Amino acid sequence: MQKGMHTETERCVRAVQSKDARFDGWFFTAVLTTGIYCRPSCPVVPPKPANMVFHPSAAACQQAGFRACKRCRPDTSPGSPEWNQRADAVARAMRLIADGVVDREGVPGLAARLGYSTRQVERQLLAELGAGPLALARAQRAQTARLLIETTDLPMAQIAFAAGFSSIRTFNDTVREVYALAPGDLRTRAPKNPARTTPGVLSLRLPFRTPLNPDNLFGHLAATAVPGVEEWRDGAYRRTLRLPYGHGIVALTPHPDHIACRLTLGDPRDLTVAITRCRRLLDLDADPVAVDEQLRADPVLAPLVDKAPGRRVPRTVDAAEFAVRAVLGQQVSTAAARTHAARLVTAHGTPVDDPEGGLTHLFPSPGALAALDPETLAMPRTRRTTFTTLVRELADGDLHLGADSDWPETRARLLALPGFGPWTADVIAMRALGDPDAFLPTDLGIRRAARELGLPSTPAALTARAAAWRPWRAYAVQYLWATDSHPINFLPV
Repeated sequence: MQKGMHTETERCVRAVQSKDARFDGWFFTAVLTTGIYCRPSCPVVPPKPANMVFHPSAAACQQAGFRACKRCRPDTSPGSPEWNQRADAVARAMRLIADGVVDREGVPGLAARLGYSTRQVERQLLAELGAGPLALARAQRAQTARLLIETTDLPMAQIAFAAGFSSIRTFNDTVREVYALAPGDLRTRAPKNPARTTPGVLSLRLPFRTPLNPDNLFGHLAATAVPGVEEWRDGAYRRTLRLPYGHGIVALTPHPDHIACRLTLGDPRDLTVAITRCRRLLDLDADPVAVDEQLRADPVLAPLVDKAPGRRVPRTVDAAEFAVRAVLGQQVSTAAARTHAARLVTAHGTPVDDPEGGLTHLFPSPGALAALDPETLAMPRTRRTTFTTLVRELADGDLHLGADSDWPETRARLLALPGFGPWTADVIAMRALGDPDAFLPTDLGIRRAARELGLPSTPAALTARAAAWRPWRAYAVQYLWATDSHPINFLPV
């Protein structure tokens, strides 16, 4: 599977005829005779190949006049893995659109973040996705509206504006056009949801491509959880979220075919962003078949992959937060890093109310941390300098970490900061920026695993050996870490 797969007609036809769910999100099938579009794994009888047309995005299907299938609900497919494995302008634009930037800042704001003109951005997206930024954002608004309609009892007028529509009329017209149903009919057809009885709580199912191994994913998040901000409770990872319009609390529970997501939002306008960040946190848009196939080609990694396929990279909901925590974790144990972070949360975090108890704060913003007295930090002076330089750069906007970051450029900026070596820069690239090829050859756990497996254990030699794992070295890190008995590798009991 690769860039522009929708242009490979024969391959797409085979995927549709075999109802292969691995291709969901890679392309969409528009059926000329019915005027609907589907995901490749749609359960209905496949149409004749002559009646199929393939598009790279749901927005392109909608722009061509097709409506979403009511059976397979193509708008709920996992996102395309391309946007998380590429660092070019189109991929960065797609990550920003998913994070709601077009709704909040418009196309000019999107272009400014990317460093291009609006015309250049529109031309690039149209060439590759078959739709411009406004159409892509519109498709996302339609999906958000559907979620709110089906999972809440909010009045339709509130849903319209929460989903990002400028008027109720536009909301009604878009929902009818995309789903061939009026908003009220969508709500009537939706299954009863117990969460509707709890104001502000949304219960959703986050899809992913199988296989997914939850052990290291949730094990890592639980083992490194900062008290007050994160916790593991009743089989779910819970944490607070700092969002554009307010704050939220999310509980994420792994299931064999989906991740159960329970969201409590202060403002429903944050729904799209919250879902996007939760998906990024759990790396749910990855293509595990492609990743594992590449790594399995190495005879040393093959047994590790075969034993527990589908490992994901545990990422973050807030890149700046993770960068701060990475500095706190330099040359100390996981427990010590949690203790340092918990002190900062108590002293400088924003208090929140958790109806279930356990969570008390949002992680401190860079601005709040930039104002603290460095002498209060219980760490060596050199690390204090590293910490204060980082938070000042983040607070002033001189260093930007986010979905639109250019990976090589940002890594170089990080390495230029005092106290930032390859490990810190690479772990931020891997978990905060989402670079799937970030590698940690100096990590003690990686070097120990390398020695046990008979791989080179010096950083330079291991990096040379790992060239065969590209572009998925961040996933190789997960398999190498999993050879250890550290709690990060095990789903909490």
